[in-house]
Amino acid sequence: MELRDYIRVLRKGWVFIVVLCLAGIAAGAALSILRTPEYLATSKMFVSIQSTGSISDLSQGGNFAQDQVKSYADVVTTSRVLQPVIDSLGLETDVSELASRITAASPQGTVIVEISATDESPEQAAEIANAVGMSFEKTVAELVPTSADGVTPVKITQLQEAFVPSTPYEPNVPLNIAVGGILGLVLGIACAVLREVLDTRIRNEHDLHGITDAPVLGGIAFDALSPGNPLVVRDDPRSPSAESYRTLRTNLQFLNVGDTNRSFVLTSSIPGEGKSTTSANLGIATALSGQRVLLVDSDMRKPKLAEYLGLEGGAGLTDVLVGRAQASEVIQRWGDTNLYVLPAGKIPPNPSELLGSRAMVNLIRSLETSFDVVLFDAPPLLPVTDAAILATHTGGALLIVAAGRSHKNQVRGAALALQNVGAQIAGVVMTMLPTKGPDSYGYGRYGYGYGYGDEIDTPNKKLRNR
Repeated sequence: MELRDYIRVLRKGWVFIVVLCLAGIAAGAALSILRTPEYLATSKMFVSIQSTGSISDLSQGGNFAQDQVKSYADVVTTSRVLQPVIDSLGLETDVSELASRITAASPQGTVIVEISATDESPEQAAEIANAVGMSFEKTVAELVPTSADGVTPVKITQLQEAFVPSTPYEPNVPLNIAVGGILGLVLGIACAVLREVLDTRIRNEHDLHGITDAPVLGGIAFDALSPGNPLVVRDDPRSPSAESYRTLRTNLQFLNVGDTNRSFVLTSSIPGEGKSTTSANLGIATALSGQRVLLVDSDMRKPKLAEYLGLEGGAGLTDVLVGRAQASEVIQRWGDTNLYVLPAGKIPPNPSELLGSRAMVNLIRSLETSFDVVLFDAPPLLPVTDAAILATHTGGALLIVAAGRSHKNQVRGAALALQNVGAQIAGVVMTMLPTKGPDSYGYGRYGYGYGYGDEIDTPNKKLRNR
C-alpha cells in the first residue's frame, strides 16, 4: 500500500478511530476514578565507611561504600528488616505483602539508599518508610562484623525522613488518560486497516488494478432516484450524472479508433450493477452526438430496456432469431432521435443457444453495417454464459462494475469468463460511485457539472438548452 492508500484508509475509518480513541480516554478516566488512591513516602539513608586512617583510606572506604550500597539496598526488602516494622507498627499484613509495597534504590554513583513505601493512607506511608529506615539501620549494624577495636566499619545514617505526602502517587490521571487515548488510537487505526484489508469490494479505480488491464472509460455517480428515474440523460441533462454519460460516450468514441467493428456488449459480473441503466443512457447520449445508434436488449431472461424507454416489447430479438420476423420490422425508433431500439421480445427457453447461433452472428454483422454503434444489453457473466457468448462476435465487452457492491473475486471471475471464450474487455465502467468521502468521484477533477445539455425530442418529453 502507498501513502495515499493509508490516508484513504484513515479517512474511511475515521469513525472507528475517533470512537475507539474516545473509548480509550473514557477507560483511562474510569480506571483513575475507580482505583483507590495510593500515597508514596520516601526516606533517604546515607551509607558511610568509618575509618581513622589516612585520606587514602577514607577515599578507598568511599569507593567501597559505593560498590556495596546496592547490596545494602537489597537488604531493605528482607524479612529481617520488615518483620520488626510489622511488629512495631502493628500492621495487619505479612512480609511478602509489605515487601511488594516497599522499594529501595540507590542513585548511580552515590552512597544514598532511597526507601519508598506506598499505602492508601498518606500518614501510614510515611510511618512505614521511616520505620523501614530505622530497621534497615539496625539490621546492617548487626550484619556487618566489627573491627578489632569494636568499631562497626559501615554506618547507616538517616539523611532525610519521609514526610506525609499531600497528593496521591496513584492513580496518575493525566497519564492514564493519555495512555488510554493512545491505545484507543492505535486500536482504531488497526481496526480501520484490518477492515480495509478484509473488505474485498471494489470501491474505486485503484481496486481494479491487478484484476484487469482494461481501461476505465468512465464513472457514474450513485443516484438514489435512479431506480425510479433511470433516464437521467433525458430527464436531467444538466446534472453531473448526465455529463458522466456523455464523457463515457466520448471515451468510447476514441476507443480503438479506426476499427470498423463498433458493436459492444454491456454486461456485469452480478445482477444489480446498473448495466441496463448505463446501456439506455449511453445509447441516448451517443445518439445525441449525431450517430445512428441501435440499442439491443439481448437480456432474454430479465429484459428492461423496453420498459425504461417506454416502448412496446412484445416482439423483438427472439422473433428475429427464430425467423418469425425481420429485424427491420421490430426495430423501433425512440422519438425523433437517432436512437433505435430492438427489444428482447418474448422470453425463450434457450437464451444461450439463440445468442450463440449462426442467426445471431449474421444479425450482428447486418446491424453493424446499418448503424454507427450497436450496443447489446446482456445478462451478467457469472450467473449465465449469454454475455460471454455474445461478446465473442462483437468489438468487445464493456464491463459494468458497481462501486461498493461488486467484489474483487466476482470481477475477476467475470474477466476470466470473457477470457476463456476469447472475448476482450474493451473497457470498464464504474457505477454507483459515492459523491462524498475518500472514494467519491471527483466531478470537478474530470470537468463534470458545467451545465452542458443536449436537445432531446422524445415521445414523452422535450428538453431544450437555455
